[in-house]
Amino acid sequence: MWGQDRLAKEWGVHHTQVLQTDHNESLAATIELSLTSPLFCGLGPNARDLLGVIAFFPQGVDENKLEWLFPTIPNGQTIIDKFCVLSLTYRSGNFITMLAPLRDYLCPKDPKSSPLFCTTKECYFNRLSVEVGPSETGFEEAKWIMSEDVNVEHLLDVFTMTNTGSDDVWNTCAHFMEHLYWHKPRLVMLGPKVKGLPDDRASKPKCLYQLSRLFRQVGNHVEEKHLLTYTLELWRGQGNKFQVAVVLEMLAKANQMLGLYTEGIQLVKESLGVFEQLSHTIGQADSLWQLAELLKEDEQLDAAEEAISKSISLLLGKDEALFRICQSYRLLGDICHSKGETEKAINHFETALGIASTSNWDSQCFWIFDALAEVFFHQGRFDDAHAHIGHAKLHAMNDTYKLCRMMEKQANYWYKEGRIEEAKSEVLCAISGYERLGGIKDVEDCMELLQKIEMEQLAVSGDPDPIGEPLETILLPINIEPTPSVHGTV
Repeated sequence: MWGQDRLAKEWGVHHTQVLQTDHNESLAATIELSLTSPLFCGLGPNARDLLGVIAFFPQGVDENKLEWLFPTIPNGQTIIDKFCVLSLTYRSGNFITMLAPLRDYLCPKDPKSSPLFCTTKECYFNRLSVEVGPSETGFEEAKWIMSEDVNVEHLLDVFTMTNTGSDDVWNTCAHFMEHLYWHKPRLVMLGPKVKGLPDDRASKPKCLYQLSRLFRQVGNHVEEKHLLTYTLELWRGQGNKFQVAVVLEMLAKANQMLGLYTEGIQLVKESLGVFEQLSHTIGQADSLWQLAELLKEDEQLDAAEEAISKSISLLLGKDEALFRICQSYRLLGDICHSKGETEKAINHFETALGIASTSNWDSQCFWIFDALAEVFFHQGRFDDAHAHIGHAKLHAMNDTYKLCRMMEKQANYWYKEGRIEEAKSEVLCAISGYERLGGIKDVEDCMELLQKIEMEQLAVSGDPDPIGEPLETILLPINIEPTPSVHGTV
């Protein structure tokens, strides 16, 4: 918006600074030249602060969320468009972001000093504070975290350094990890900070509990148990019986995953006793469900069926318990399958699938299709088994761990059917994915399967196998893409 004379005059004032040998001074002078232009100055007093907010977040800001991120700026879209005209920002997908040198210069040194930034922070914190879970009304809306998780984690990382004494910040950390647990399971860089909190902080057991759930989701049950044991000690110290019962139940599950069934049964019976003292019906049902799982794994099948039947009877007629009812029918199907009662098992799975499909619960649909694949494979109905694996994969496209689990299962089935090349390709994909997640035990299991496949391949063809090659050599070319099934699904 400057004419040639004015532009020449301004350049005359600034060009010496721009040509300074010190890079940072030169960069600053170049940026400030844009910030003093009439186009920028005409954007109003909020423009500089808005640039600072964009610079603060690693991903920038989502252009589709300007209204809730900046409720005090009515013309946010117009300002953003002008930023792009001035090359201060650029569009990357749905996000408005900027180059690293600009971000370094424009990022506020003290974010708390910017009223606009504080408003944006509160918008994030408020959005994270909602209850998350498949039975909650806002469950689908909470999927926004899948595209914003990097921004949120950076925000919390900064504020846990500057507001170390604020329980509000740490409670938001717990909510953030809960959002990740349901919608984007992964580990977080906030973990060491959570562990380092003083034990007398009220928010510490909440954060440890949510952190343990993330370790469960990536298959690290040793660390999960360690964190839950620590959490249990803190809740006992605070005298919170309800949370003690919840953590006892979670510890029982961790022991189940580690094969420690006797210890797990003792823990969940203690949990059940506490919930009975509290007259907490849902808690009792949950503990009975966990008890049934442990008894099933310990091959006490009749006792397991009795426990899960009691759980269902406690839940029936409670609309808020629909998710738990779905889980319970799925477990009842597993128990009947283990007892050899195939038709009963299929009926229970289909009841659970009907509830899960109607409610759009991808995770439950995944596990039900996983279970149905087992039933049909053991019946020798291989095409049906692979079809259900294909359906399970479709419900796991946003969950790498579950997708790897299905790849491992499909590889195992193909190996047992003698489809060696398909089995090998699929298990290598599974190994690659588990490696990225840090699932050591899962990688070991897949490597054992890979060795069996390659030994079978060698026996059939006589070709040399790469079994002696380093793992890195095998994994380098692998992309984590599932192999298409015979039905055309992935």
